[in-house]
Amino acid sequence: MLRLLARRLMSNVPESTVYGGPKPQSPGRRVTLTHLRQKHRRGEPITVLTAYDYPSAAHVDSSGIDVLLVGDSAAMVVHGHDTTLPISLDDMLAHCRAVARGASRPLLVGDLPFGSYESSASEAVNSAVRMLKEGGMDAIKLECGAPSRISAAKAIVEAGIAVMGHVGLTPQAISVLGGFRPQGKTVASAVKVVETALALQEAGCFSIVFECVPAPVAAAATAALQIPTIGIGAGPFCSGQVLVYHDLLGMFQHPHHAKVTPKFCKQYAHVGDVISKALSQYKEEVENRSFPSAVYSPYKISEADVDGFSNELQKMGLNEAASAAAAAGKNEETAGKPSDGKC
Repeated sequence: MLRLLARRLMSNVPESTVYGGPKPQSPGRRVTLTHLRQKHRRGEPITVLTAYDYPSAAHVDSSGIDVLLVGDSAAMVVHGHDTTLPISLDDMLAHCRAVARGASRPLLVGDLPFGSYESSASEAVNSAVRMLKEGGMDAIKLECGAPSRISAAKAIVEAGIAVMGHVGLTPQAISVLGGFRPQGKTVASAVKVVETALALQEAGCFSIVFECVPAPVAAAATAALQIPTIGIGAGPFCSGQVLVYHDLLGMFQHPHHAKVTPKFCKQYAHVGDVISKALSQYKEEVENRSFPSAVYSPYKISEADVDGFSNELQKMGLNEAASAAAAAGKNEETAGKPSDGKC
């Protein structure tokens, strides 16, 4: 009786998964900010990769990558623009929703696109809220540099949304930067990168991306900060690395993509070559009528039904169609017979 009463009382005790503090992560569980902080404390590199749709998200998910970034780079590698500026928040939300359906393990971070957070802190918070509520993201990323953008990051954090900052080359600011130019190459510029990163940490960012800065600058920032740094073209001394999915896979050979593929990207495969070869082979086989063969025409109709079908077509006055059906039926029957080995 006492044991039964104890069980009933215990049913009112909050589960340790909610109130008992963080537990060690296993490969099959969702990556959280706690997981990233634990890796950072242990000095383990953090892996980040972009994805923009369900198939790419599923691939990233199965690879065990820690963080999946739905980047505004989709404007260039998916939509074919020369910059990231044209993509809208609604476009990004569509990408985010597709990615959220394809990935169940990594931390999902959605990029706030140009024009969705610059006007005011209120606009920034509203856009970030949409990223979580409509896009299914766990956190957002925004490009920083100007004090107003740091204030926007702070407002989003205070609204209860995790923020990843972004310093160095900030592609949304190419109008001011004069193009896609590396940052931190002078003393003043290098100091500004570190100062901006420290301000973002103070604003509450959980991590900061460093893009296209010299390795010593990224190393200094990483040493100065207490949060993880994620490098992209920033050398080997960051807490982790991020690359664009299409760049990493060597997806494109088209001149447009050749000019937007960055120098810092290592191509771990040449998937584009495989795709081009497969498409060319498909075109050739369709043109010479070797595809689809009997193997790829799996849906059969009996000889008796073909005859009946042809008769019905003749009654309808569709003699040519009846002849075509009868000929196809005979061809299918011949194709399905085993070969006797004679030529």
